[in-house]
Amino acid sequence: MGRLNIAVFFGGISSEYEVSLQSAAAVLENMDKGKYRAVPVGITRDGEWFYYGGSCERIRADEWRGADCTPAVLSPDRRERGLILSGGERVRIDAAFPVMHGMGGEDGTLQGLIELAGIPLCGCGTLASALCMDKDKAHRLVRAAGIDVPSAVTLDGGEIPNIGTVAAVTGFPAFVKPLRAGSSLGVSVARDPSELMKSVELARQYDSSVIIEQAIRGSENGGRVCEVGCAILGGSSPIVGEVDEVEINGDFFDFTEKYTLRTASIHRLPRADESSEKIKKTALKIYKALGCSGFARVDMFLKPDGNIVFNEVNTIPGFTEHSRYPLMMRAAGYTLERVVDMIIEQAVGA
Repeated sequence: MGRLNIAVFFGGISSEYEVSLQSAAAVLENMDKGKYRAVPVGITRDGEWFYYGGSCERIRADEWRGADCTPAVLSPDRRERGLILSGGERVRIDAAFPVMHGMGGEDGTLQGLIELAGIPLCGCGTLASALCMDKDKAHRLVRAAGIDVPSAVTLDGGEIPNIGTVAAVTGFPAFVKPLRAGSSLGVSVARDPSELMKSVELARQYDSSVIIEQAIRGSENGGRVCEVGCAILGGSSPIVGEVDEVEINGDFFDFTEKYTLRTASIHRLPRADESSEKIKKTALKIYKALGCSGFARVDMFLKPDGNIVFNEVNTIPGFTEHSRYPLMMRAAGYTLERVVDMIIEQAVGA
């Protein structure tokens, strides 16, 4: 059997375009060249699609759009199962690996096109991707599974927040977030009612709908709330990576800190195995409740009393050597090359 053609999608129209370039370059570099032939598909900020034949370094530097690019589309015809290049050439695809964060890449839209084309998909499917991107719907399903979630108020479209309702449901300070966005873009803290509208306006730069969430606090007797995460890989019998803890010095783990760690730090959870095991079991329960498959990172809050509160699921987490997901899997004994291999193997049924 020859090498399999694996389409790696990168770039895209979301505000997380730059992050996608770094993640995709790492996936391409860690793909087993003896088993797979990479078929890089770059999507520009304007939504143009290209088959890319250049280096990973040019992807990282955002210099990939150029002479090594051929305009391409993904055929929805299940008989094609691949790309149609300008000029009529066909490139058959054995599996598709989206490495695109946020709108148009992680929200189920690209996954739907891939599944419509009959191409095996690496990662979460259309429904799970869409559910996890929508913070309100994800929280509703996780709450129904018996796991605590922050109290929240959702604003649709241009709806104006009712101060009294927000104060009663979430209190202040409150986190104000775009309903469907990632990497903490557009997220801010409204410390009191006077800051609420400004925070809502910031969130609406990334999505017309907004969610206002309760700030998860420690106990009155002291103790710090920890932001923890857990990597999961697989479908029916998932592998659960090690738990990490985010140590932050500001209000929250924002976009800058996520990708520079200027003042924040990522640690293996410095607690007894009992806490780690509880977090892993809760993460797996969330993963299954939302219908996830392939891979995802589940983010939660650990309170001083040991209670766990759901935050969100990232269905296409960062894939650089220093990103949280690969580090969690490495702590569990899996290199990034092996993680990429397992994700593809699961998709193609190897």
